[in-house]
Amino acid sequence: MKLSLVFATAISSFFVGTTAALGLSDQAHALTFSGISSGTWGEPTPGSTDTNPNPIYTRVGNNTFTWGDANVCPPSPNIPSGCRITGSNKLTFNGNSFSTGINSVFKIADLTYFNGTVVKGTSVESVPLNLNLSFSPPVGISQVFGFNLRLVNTANDATAPEDNNADFVFIDTNLSNRSFIFEGNEYMLEVTGFNPDFDQINIKALEGATTKTAIYAKIKTIPEPGTVVGLSLLGIYLISRTKFWDKKH
Repeated sequence: MKLSLVFATAISSFFVGTTAALGLSDQAHALTFSGISSGTWGEPTPGSTDTNPNPIYTRVGNNTFTWGDANVCPPSPNIPSGCRITGSNKLTFNGNSFSTGINSVFKIADLTYFNGTVVKGTSVESVPLNLNLSFSPPVGISQVFGFNLRLVNTANDATAPEDNNADFVFIDTNLSNRSFIFEGNEYMLEVTGFNPDFDQINIKALEGATTKTAIYAKIKTIPEPGTVVGLSLLGIYLISRTKFWDKKH
């Protein structure tokens, strides 16, 4: 194939893709996505049988999820000093109304995390969150997005500083992006973390304490394939052209 033909093909594809992309960009950035969020917890992953041989959890399918056996004090009149029943670990998801544009970070829900004292080996390793967004018109669709939260349950040491006994919740970044279609265009919902201003994908709670936070997200456009192809062809042409001139000179 002659370089001039490659050039014509690349430029043609590039401008067609770019024109389509610009049209989508103008339309997308004029959109306001508003609606209401809600969420329920799915079936958790206990992890290895060595770590959690007897996982205990409740409230799957609800917006509150608990895990771990809270009966840490032996059934005896002579309860060891410092032994107290705090209740199981607990996550509560509360959705909210939202209104946002493209690439703008917005609050998608409130999250409450209680770190209870539980029997070793009765926790779980992670739990999925089924996040439902009910978009108001003109979008007017309801979409469920699947995400995953990792739960780090620290073995308690009564002689250690309280920070050493804190437990953690992490957003699994490998599963934090989901897409949806509106009027033939593809958009992506990205959960950005627990802070609107910088990347924060984990929270912690001290033993027997509660942490209240919020979950943030943003909606992004996904480029048309034509734009990517056009840019690729143009790149091929430029590389070929450079090699051609190098040989001539």
